[in-house]
Amino acid sequence: MIELLLAVVAGALIGLSLGALGGGGSILAVPVLLALGQTPAQATTGSLVVVGVTSLAGAVAARRAGSVLLARGIAFGAVAIGGAVAGARLSSAVPEPVLLAAFSAMMLVVAGLMTVRQLRSRRRSRDHAAPVERPQLDDPIITFSPTFMCQCPRALKVLVTATVVGLLTGFLGVGGGFLVVPALFLALALPMRHAAGTSLVVITITSAAALAARAGAGVVPDWRLVAALTITAVAGSVLGARLAARTDTTRLSAAFTGLVLTVAAYVAVQALPALV
Repeated sequence: MIELLLAVVAGALIGLSLGALGGGGSILAVPVLLALGQTPAQATTGSLVVVGVTSLAGAVAARRAGSVLLARGIAFGAVAIGGAVAGARLSSAVPEPVLLAAFSAMMLVVAGLMTVRQLRSRRRSRDHAAPVERPQLDDPIITFSPTFMCQCPRALKVLVTATVVGLLTGFLGVGGGFLVVPALFLALALPMRHAAGTSLVVITITSAAALAARAGAGVVPDWRLVAALTITAVAGSVLGARLAARTDTTRLSAAFTGLVLTVAAYVAVQALPALV
């Protein structure tokens, strides 16, 4: 009963983070499930459910708000499926301490990227300069009619970035929104507003693919905990979106960065003794 209550509270915090900051909260699902007694394999599998369902709910909301380019999100997600399946299978073949160490390292990278983003945001505020969005490119990367045309450098960029996103999702059980958004921005030249919304479509697809790849591995998480995390995360994301409209998100982002660093240290402490 206590574990279930903790899962409800943690899910609400994850959802609040996702709604208020536009991403990053799902990275806490794995450490939360670990703290609630799940093994690394169970935690990364259960996290895919939390990430996938929460992203789907967010994608629906973003679609209604007009910030999702559905066709491009589906195309990018379809390319990423191969990486997601490979990552899911690879995760079952590596020792659990290695999985924990890789997850801790990724959390440190996320915290570093968030810190850089905060510094840039503060610099823009001091300079009173509005962020510049790249124009959306409507021309397709590959066409077959009336003649074959291929923007091969862009196609290669999409292939590489989508595969990396899929590998990250499948291997570590996270959505990878911190990677998907810049990937869509750089590889597909989407404006940031549409990149953030479209990334939810990509994360939903890759999470579903990774979860399907793990289905036959015999790893069964505690579905009560997963359900509690998922339901409260979805509800919390709605509240977080409203909170973002009334609160200074710079402070929220700084607090979240500190939380990610703390959790990364906790996971590292668990993993390092087994590695050495």
